[in-house]
Order: sequence, then C-alpha cells, then structure tokens
Amino acid sequence: MRQLTRRELLRQAGRAIPVVTSASLLASPPNAVRIGVQSYSFRDRPLDAAIRAMADLSLTCCELSQGHVEPKGLSREELRQWRLSTPLDQFRQIRQKFDSAGVEIFAYNYSFREDFTEDEVARGFEVARTLGVNRITASTTVSTVRRIAPEASKHQTYVALHNHSNIKPGEFARPEDFEEAMRGNSKYILINLDIGHFTAAGFDAVEFIEKHHSHIMNLHLKDRKRDQGPNVPWGQGDTPIREVLQLLQKKRYPIPALIEYEHKGSGDSFDEVKTCLAYCRKALA
Repeated sequence: MRQLTRRELLRQAGRAIPVVTSASLLASPPNAVRIGVQSYSFRDRPLDAAIRAMADLSLTCCELSQGHVEPKGLSREELRQWRLSTPLDQFRQIRQKFDSAGVEIFAYNYSFREDFTEDEVARGFEVARTLGVNRITASTTVSTVRRIAPEASKHQTYVALHNHSNIKPGEFARPEDFEEAMRGNSKYILINLDIGHFTAAGFDAVEFIEKHHSHIMNLHLKDRKRDQGPNVPWGQGDTPIREVLQLLQKKRYPIPALIEYEHKGSGDSFDEVKTCLAYCRKALA
C-alpha cells in the first residue's frame, strides 16, 4: 500500500475541523517544542508569497493574520461590509492554499474592537470555522471580552487574548488583566502571550508561563528591551526567548511558540524569520 505524503495527510486532516479538548489545545511530540510563525511576520508580501516562504522554511504551523485575509485601504464602513458580505467560499480557498503547501493554520487572528457590531463579532467565528480552526487570537479589551465570550461558547471556539506593552485602561498588558478577563467568562477565553511585549511592560514571562500554562493557547516570540524598549534582533534584548523555549521543552507544555518578526532587520522578512528560526533551534538543541 502506498504511503501518503505529508501534504496528502494534511489535506485529509483538513476535511474535518480539529477539535480541542483541553486548555493547552495542541499536543507536541514528546520532548519537542512546536515552532511556528505569525503570518504578520511576512507582511511585506501578499498571502500566496507568504505561504511559499513558510513552506520554503519548513514551517508547518501558522497563525493567520487578518491582514493577510482582509483588503487594505478600505474605510471603516467599507471593511465592515466586506466582512459581512464576502462569500465563505473565499476563506475555504485560503485554507486549500495552506493545505497544498503543507502548512497548518493553527489559529486565525481576528482582533475584536469595541466598535464591532454583533454581526461582525459573529462573522469572525464563522470565518475561523471556515478556515478549519476553532482558535482565534485577538488584540482587544477587557470590556469587549464580555461580548466575545458568549459567541466563543456558542461556536465552541477558543479566543486567546493578545497583550501589548502599553498599560492602558482596558487593554491587556499586566498579569491581572488576563486574570480579570478569564474570571467569570467562558472556558473558551484563553491567553496568547507575547513574551516580547510582556518583557517590555516589566513582567517575567517565564514565571507567568509556569503559573498559567494551562490557560495559554500559544506564544508570540520577539525580543524587546525592558521599560518599553524597542524591538531588537533576537539576542540583543531582554526577552528570555531561550529560557521560555527551554521551559516548554523541560515541562513538556504543549504550547506552540510562534515567531513574530517585528524588529528592524538587515534582510527581508524571509531572511529575518530564517534567522529567528535558527535561534529557536539552537536554544532547543
């Protein structure tokens, strides 16, 4: 009997929506850490070229940015109408492109804003499901989470809250912001911890992951300086990227770690993500 190729296996798996059964969501091979990428890292190129770059780098796990899905240059109302009127088949075609390249869409990045209508909120869940995932990452506010939580439960889709470093009322930056958002809300509300932003805001990513690992869906990896410092090439900042990866490895936490290239590099996005990937592999060797 002919053995199926990796791409064929992914296509078959893509016919059914993956169902998660625990907060940690995605099992990794024993003693392995799953390294992937946020497609925003390839924001200098359109979706098809970004997918090719992932495949060429042998990256098989992607958090798909809405910036690679939604059109640019629209007014707020035009974007709202695009979201509500675009046929779902367009998102099925996007999923097929990833399947053909052998890259899994781990989550869809759809940042719910306070001015979203109820239909816009619901549409994000519909698009995620059409893309074949029951995981969304979102930069949002604590008050908006209260609107998201019922839809997350309804669609049985996990929403992982993304943090930034600026400590503004209602936004996610501090450990207590995450704790408040999850308190009393749906079990489907989880954490997408950006360890670079977390460090710049003055917090300890290693300590937080150890304490809250069962509520963390995935990580964003970048290097920043403390005290609201800038994004810098990996290894030049204060973010404990190596220590975090080794913690995942040692504790066998099944939390995907996704490269998010944001610093000003010397090469294009392909070269910079390749360098970041090499950094991860060296840290885990």
